[in-house]
Amino acid sequence: MQPDERVILARDYFLKGFNCAQSVFAAFHADMGLSERAALLVASGMGGGVGGLREICGAFTGLVMAMGALRGYDDPTDTQRKKAHYAAMQALGARFTADFDTLICRDLLQRQGIVPSPVPAERTPDYYRDRPCARYVEACARYGQEMLNAETAAAQS
Repeated sequence: MQPDERVILARDYFLKGFNCAQSVFAAFHADMGLSERAALLVASGMGGGVGGLREICGAFTGLVMAMGALRGYDDPTDTQRKKAHYAAMQALGARFTADFDTLICRDLLQRQGIVPSPVPAERTPDYYRDRPCARYVEACARYGQEMLNAETAAAQS
């Protein structure tokens, strides 16, 4: 994949009107062996800080879901893999927080003067101009792509 291909895919999904979690998660759908539709459906409830609750950023949630599908664990007795996976997700969370100060959707919006609402906003030119969410979608897709690229490079050396 090209260096920013998933970033472009994620941004394009977002600009089509999909929520932040769908946009990031679906950017990795082919890697996960999911249809685009399946990826969009799975992540549909995670946008807006999980169903509009304005808790953890949906873009970050989409990233964690994608990395879980691609690099997670499925054996509850494999504590080493579980610890490594959690450490990797925590590192992603620390990176997002270093870049944007918080993982909390409502705080990310309020910093831009947006009053968080549990009701999805209509996607208008003003929405895209005022909302910071496209930046978070792009950043999370980039983090995921860089993580996969680093693992691929490490495996090849």
